[in-house]
Amino acid sequence: MADNAILIGKAVTSPDSLPETHGQVFLQGRLGNRHGLVAGATGTGKTVTLMTIAEGFSRMGVPVFLADVKGDVAGLAVAGAMNDRIQARVKEIGIADYVNEASPVVFWDLFGKNGHPIRTTVSEIGPTLLSRILELNDTQSGVLDIVFKLADDRGLLLLDLEDLRALLGLVADERKDISTSYGLVSSQSIGAIQRSLLRLEQEGGEMFFGEPALELADLMRTTTNGRGVVNVLASEQLILKPRLYSSFLLWLLSELFEQLPEVGDLDKPKLVFVFDEAHLLFDDAPPALQQRVEQVVRIIRSKGVGVYFCSQFPDDVPDEILGQLGNRVQHALRAFTPRDQKAVKTAAETFVANPKLDVAEAISQLGTGEALVSTLQDKGIPMPVERTLIAPPRCRMGAITDAERAQVRAGSPVGAKYDKGVDRESAAEMLAKKAEVATEQAKAPPAKTREQDDAEEGGFGQSVKDAVFGTRRRQGMVETMAKQTARTVGSQIGRQILRGVLGGIFGGRR
Repeated sequence: MADNAILIGKAVTSPDSLPETHGQVFLQGRLGNRHGLVAGATGTGKTVTLMTIAEGFSRMGVPVFLADVKGDVAGLAVAGAMNDRIQARVKEIGIADYVNEASPVVFWDLFGKNGHPIRTTVSEIGPTLLSRILELNDTQSGVLDIVFKLADDRGLLLLDLEDLRALLGLVADERKDISTSYGLVSSQSIGAIQRSLLRLEQEGGEMFFGEPALELADLMRTTTNGRGVVNVLASEQLILKPRLYSSFLLWLLSELFEQLPEVGDLDKPKLVFVFDEAHLLFDDAPPALQQRVEQVVRIIRSKGVGVYFCSQFPDDVPDEILGQLGNRVQHALRAFTPRDQKAVKTAAETFVANPKLDVAEAISQLGTGEALVSTLQDKGIPMPVERTLIAPPRCRMGAITDAERAQVRAGSPVGAKYDKGVDRESAAEMLAKKAEVATEQAKAPPAKTREQDDAEEGGFGQSVKDAVFGTRRRQGMVETMAKQTARTVGSQIGRQILRGVLGGIFGGRR
């Protein structure tokens, strides 16, 4: 079982009820895509549990993506050190093959400081999530929808925030015509979006938009010896911008949903996605967005992806999604306030009852390194909840030094691909060229009249030439056909742009 499962710990409530595993509690790999929840108050051991689970999936050959909110998850990249406490816990749980070792880790960072930059294009993230990042109201979000539709129709690439700003300027200049064709666009809404863009740039968020854009295959790597790569997102600064943090992770989840094929139930997941501080995903989220998140979580299981939420309280996750989380680890909650008491009650009611355990009472009595655990067993049936001693991870349980981080980055297989940005021609450059041409035409000498053209060159041959190629004043047949062809191609490009469930471009950069 240990080859196809993750050892979570050892039951202390009723170990005799698990005779086949000598009281040890496992998370089975073939049910790892049934999602999970790790909850508990600050300082009760959630992070260590996440590290144990991430290590287990990596040893199983499953890539993992998780956020490092406090900086200590980075310890996965360095081997731990044995001490008396760990040795006693290992002996008590009965881990026969425990050896301190590092996991294969790749560091990522939206700001490019503590890891490889993660980028996506404005077009790929789509108007729905971008509105959430910019904290726009419904009216302003509607204007942003029009901006994206206009870019799609005119074949303008929106790669970075400079492109979006240029297109907003175009919408402002052509506001009356665009309002007639697409819907009312007010100068106040355009100004509000521009101010939000400026604020996002000042916070460093512009580094998230650009190229080379992240390819999902680079998050799903395994090493030559079959270990799954653990992708750690440095989030100490990102978590200070909760809308950007949650929208980025939601975009990444939606990209997995859109691009991965259906595979059904496998022996182990293709990827495990850990969403720390999960309450930020649902805070102030409109009902339509929550419904889309629920849809993604429901269906992404069949694409071989397991999603694990981590938060302080289980009711931070909406009931519709909470019901999809089959593997549960609940650390201690202190019932000091009515909010805490409600959370304790919610947590107790979501577990399969164990007649030997008062769940509500046990939650407030758990010590650090203990948790109430219920995982899915044969036929997907959840086991009765057990009070469990959590197994220690084999890596360092703490932060790493800058030198250690630099050493890991130096050996990364994706550094050469992502560390240097690329700026190719897109909407901003195309609109700038168009403005230059208009300026040059304005500076050109006034066009001659037809009489002046005829007087200078005259003759039947010149008349034919004018009809075919046109004059400064009149459009010829060649130009007319060229423009018609361009419009036809542009409309075909527009029809090829499909957006997925969360508004991003369907299937990546089509």
